[in-house]
Amino acid sequence: MTARLSLYRKAEQELYKLDRSVKAQFYDFCHVFRNTPDLPGLRKKKLKGDSRIHSARVNQSYRALLTPTGVDADGTENWLVLAVRHRKDVYEELQVAVNRVTGEIEFVDLAVVGESALRRAGITLTPTEPEPVPQPATSPAPTQETELPATAPSLLAAYDSDQLRELGVADQLIELALAVTDSAELDQLLEGAPLLSKDILYGLAAGMDLDEVRKEITAPVELGQEPDLNDFASALARTKVTTVDDAVRAAIEEGDFRAWKVFLHPTQERIVHRHYNGPARVSGGPGTGKTIVALHRVKHLTEQLPDGRNKPILLTTFTKNLTTDLRLRLASLVEPDLLARVEIAHIDQLAARVLGENTAPGRGKQRVADHVALGEMSQLLAELGEGRWEAEFMVEEWEQVILGQSVPTRSDYFKARRAGRGRALTRPERNHIWKLIEQFTARLDKLGVETWGQAAERAARYEIERAAKIQKRRDYRDEIGSKDLIHRDDSSGMRYLNYRYRHIVVDEAQDLRPAHWKMLRAMADPDEPNDLFIAGDTHQRIYDHQVSLGALGINIRGRASRLTLSYRTTREILAEALRVVEPKNSNSKVAYDDLDDGTDTLAGYRSVLHGPTPSLTAYDSWDSELAGLAATLKAWREELSTNKNGAPRDPSGRIAVCVADRDMVSQTRYYLETKADISTAELTKDGPKGEGEVHVGTMHRFKGLEYQRLAIVGASNGIIPRASIDRYRTEDPPRHEREQRKARSLLFVATTRARDALNISWHGDPSPYLVTT
Repeated sequence: MTARLSLYRKAEQELYKLDRSVKAQFYDFCHVFRNTPDLPGLRKKKLKGDSRIHSARVNQSYRALLTPTGVDADGTENWLVLAVRHRKDVYEELQVAVNRVTGEIEFVDLAVVGESALRRAGITLTPTEPEPVPQPATSPAPTQETELPATAPSLLAAYDSDQLRELGVADQLIELALAVTDSAELDQLLEGAPLLSKDILYGLAAGMDLDEVRKEITAPVELGQEPDLNDFASALARTKVTTVDDAVRAAIEEGDFRAWKVFLHPTQERIVHRHYNGPARVSGGPGTGKTIVALHRVKHLTEQLPDGRNKPILLTTFTKNLTTDLRLRLASLVEPDLLARVEIAHIDQLAARVLGENTAPGRGKQRVADHVALGEMSQLLAELGEGRWEAEFMVEEWEQVILGQSVPTRSDYFKARRAGRGRALTRPERNHIWKLIEQFTARLDKLGVETWGQAAERAARYEIERAAKIQKRRDYRDEIGSKDLIHRDDSSGMRYLNYRYRHIVVDEAQDLRPAHWKMLRAMADPDEPNDLFIAGDTHQRIYDHQVSLGALGINIRGRASRLTLSYRTTREILAEALRVVEPKNSNSKVAYDDLDDGTDTLAGYRSVLHGPTPSLTAYDSWDSELAGLAATLKAWREELSTNKNGAPRDPSGRIAVCVADRDMVSQTRYYLETKADISTAELTKDGPKGEGEVHVGTMHRFKGLEYQRLAIVGASNGIIPRASIDRYRTEDPPRHEREQRKARSLLFVATTRARDALNISWHGDPSPYLVTT
C-alpha cells in the first residue's frame, strides 16, 4: 500500500444515498488508489478553483473529490475523500481549508447553494466536465441579461464579516451568508456547509446574540490555540474521519454506511469526552441528543475502566419503558464485554433493591401507586371532618417537603424549605399538617403498604448510612496508615469497603424525586472525578418533583452544558411546540428551573429539518373528531406503505395517537378498531402492548419516544389543562401556576414526539396553549 484513504463525513453521507453498484465501484476505486494513487486510469487532476482538491474517476459517471493530508515517515501518502458525486455536479468553485477556530478540515460545497444567493455574491459555478452543447444550425439571437430583483434586506444584516469570521464561519461562506434574504435561502446555503458554520448561522438567524453563539456554539469546540492553516496533516488528526480499509467493505456494499457508525456532533463529543471534577449536567430541548450524549458518555466511561468483572457504572432513568429503550440502544454502541459492566435500572427498581438488602425476609411492605395514597388521604380527611386542606395538597406536602427533605421531626418541619410549594404556611398550620400526616402514615403502615416516594426516602437513608460507614472506615484507615484494614462490622464488612458505583449516568433527570437524588449522591464517591453525569430538560418535567441539586449535595456549577440544535423535530413542528411552553402573547412569562435554583431557557433552540406545517383542526364533537382522526390515519398508512422506490413497506409502529388520559385511550382504540378497521396497540409502562399498527397512549407514555406521524386528539380546554385546576386561580395562585406549567410541559413533550408530521385536534374550545388563529 502506498496511500492511505480516509472518509470525510460528507462523503459518508453521499455514499449512503448512492446505488449499491456505485458503492461497490467506489470500494474498488479505493483499493486501486491505495496501491497506485497515480494510476493514469484514475484520471486524477486538480480543480482550478482550489488546487488542494483533486478529482479522480470512480466510474464513467462518478468522481471522488480528494485532498492530500501529508506523507508518513515511510512514504505512505494520506488522502481524505471529501465527496463522491456525479461528474455533472463537480464544480471548480469548491474549497477545502483548516478552520481557524477548531483546527479541523472543512469542505465548503457551493454546488447546493441557491442560484439567487450565488448571483448576488457574484459567483458563477463552472463544471469541471461540462456537457457538450450541440451547435445550432443558425446563429442564436443575442441573449439579454436579466436584472436581479430589488434586493431585500439581508437576514443577517446586524452582523459583519469580521464577526462571522471570529465565530468560526468558513471564509467562503461569509459573504454568501450576509447576502441571503430569507430562511429558505439560508437553508440552501447551509445544506452542504460545515457543521460549525451551520450551527453559528442558524443560531444567529434564530435570534441568539453574538455572546450566546460564542459561549454555546463556538467555545465548546474551540481548539485553544491558533492552528497552522496549511498543516493538513495535523488538521486531519483533529477531524472526524473513517479510515477506508477492508473492514468497511461490507458496510459500504450493504448500503448501511451512515448507520454503521453513530455520529456525534462535535459539541456533543466534547461533552462526552470531557473530564469533570464533580457532577456535570447537559440540558437541551427535545431531539437535541441528550440521551445520545448520555449513552456515549457511558461508552466512554466503560472504555476507561480498569480490568475487572464488577459493574462500576450505573445508567438510570425514571421509568421502566425508558430503561428498556436505553438498554437496547446502549447494546448497539458498546461491546458485550463492556456492556456487562454497566448496571441498567430504572430509579424505583434501584430503590427497591436497596430496601431488599436492608429488610428482613417477610418484613417488606407492598408498594402502591400515588393514587392509592391519595385515596387513603381523602378518606382520612373525610373521617376527621377536616375541610381546611385538600387531599392533593396534603400528599404533595408530604412527598415533596417531608419525604423530599427527609424531615424527621415536627420541629424540623417548622424549619423546612418549601420553595415552589405555593402558599406560605404559619407555624400553627405546619403543626396541624404534621399531626394529620402522622395519622396518615400510621394508616398506611397498618395496611402494610408504602408509596414509591416513601420507598425512595427509606432507600436514600440506608444509602446515606452506608456511605457514612464507608467514609468512617476510610478515615480510620488513613489515621492508622493501613491500606489493608478489614472493617469489622456486625453485618457484612465487605459492604462498606467501597461505594456502589464509580460513575452514575442519569437520563430524564428532571423527573426524579429529591429522595432519588439523595440516594444516587450516596452511591458514588463525591471525592472522585466523573461521579455523576446528568441529562435532562425541565421544560419536559411531567411529574411534580421540584428539586435543587445544590441543596441535595450535588454541585453542578461550572459543569453545565446546553444543546440547542434539534436533530429529530422539523422546524415547523418545533415552532408549534415552542408556542406551548414559551407563549409570545402571554401576560406572564412561564418560568422553568434549571434543577439548581436558577432558570432554564430554550433560547437558540432550533432545527435544520423541514417538513409540513402541523395541522390544527377543530371539531364539533368527540365523535366527529374521532372520525377525522380515522381519515388522517388511513391517509398516513397509505403514504407510509410504499418506499420511494415503489417497494411495499410495513407502516406499523411509525404512526401514533396521543391523548390526555386512560379513558380517552380506551375510547380512541375502540373507535379505531370497531369503526375504522385500524388495528392498535396500547402504550404501557413496558412498551407497546399488542401487534397493532397504530400506537395509542397517554401523553405520559410518550416520554422518550418518537414517531414519523403523530396525532394529538382531544386537545380541548378543560382537558389540557384539566378544568379542576381553575379553582386554584384565586385560592392558591402559585399552585395554579405550577399546575399550568406541568400541563404545558406535557403537551410540549407530546408535540415533540412527531418527527415528520403532526396533527392536533380538539372538540369544543381548543386548549389555551394552542395558537389557533
